[in-house]
Amino acid sequence: MPQPTNKLTATAARNAKPRDKTYRLADGGGMYLEVTPKGGRYWRLKYRIDGKEKRLALGVFPETSLAQAREARDEARRHLAQGIDPGAAKRAEQRQRKIAAANTLEAIAEEWLEEVHKNKVVPDHYRHDRRRLELHLLPTLGREPLAEMSAADLLDCLRKIEKQGKLETAKRVRTLASLIFRYAIATERADRDPAADLKGALRSPSIRHHPAITDPEEIAKLMRAVYAYSGEPATLAALKLSAMVFVRPGELRQAEWQTVDLEAGTWSFTPSKNAPPLIVPLPSQAVEILADLHDLTGRGRYVFPGARSAARPMSENAITAALAGMGYKGRMTAHGFRAMARTVLEERLG
Repeated sequence: MPQPTNKLTATAARNAKPRDKTYRLADGGGMYLEVTPKGGRYWRLKYRIDGKEKRLALGVFPETSLAQAREARDEARRHLAQGIDPGAAKRAEQRQRKIAAANTLEAIAEEWLEEVHKNKVVPDHYRHDRRRLELHLLPTLGREPLAEMSAADLLDCLRKIEKQGKLETAKRVRTLASLIFRYAIATERADRDPAADLKGALRSPSIRHHPAITDPEEIAKLMRAVYAYSGEPATLAALKLSAMVFVRPGELRQAEWQTVDLEAGTWSFTPSKNAPPLIVPLPSQAVEILADLHDLTGRGRYVFPGARSAARPMSENAITAALAGMGYKGRMTAHGFRAMARTVLEERLG
């Protein structure tokens, strides 16, 4: 004869008070509400499989309502009808949820950023890439299981970036996503890289070159303006050296005194963590500039410390802002010194 079910009411469950000993209120079908002396109320299911009696936790009242507990009971009994242990099925489901949570795009991206990317690129590069992911990719797709993500899912996210007019950002985010997927493949948490399928699917940004002065007469005027600059001594030194050594602005502003050898006339630095170190030969004029600057900033870590804190390097906008203050806004930037050198060396000096 079928066991009568649904004997309990929600009111009876709410009114169940603790006693000296744990007791049970049966609902039928093997389900009951267990009430402990401390007031805990737990939904349980008693069942038998392979001749053994077992218990299955269905939730805690009132967080799990009577109706929800009954749904869990009925699902468990369907498993039993198929010869499946509902307790084992529940544990397998919990394991899968745990695996899925550990293998979301956000979790794997964080792992890749900290374990791989951070050790391959300079701090500014790492910081910018992390920010791009946090702003543009992870809010939309971060909680999705990475292995289940399709090219269409990723394209939909990138289209939103494009609609904001950020074509270059969309392209960079696609590249970062591809690196994350390739890392997931290498660590056996994905089978393919859907970002690779999006080549040609994004709009190409128009190429914008950094403003640079390349005419020799205009360069002479620029250098006279630089040497007449009356701002911060560290900024003045950085301006002068930009026209002498032609390194990237980020590399220059993050130069550390321990890497400068004034006697040998060299400056050594590593452009990225896995790249070989570069040695920049310093002309005598550069050595003189650095020797004078050493009297001001030589006690600290950075050759060009920040205006607000010597614990940080000069702002990435400091040189361009100084050029703008000298009347060169839109005509010359910190990056422009590299373009200036490349053009003059090739076209004028051969």
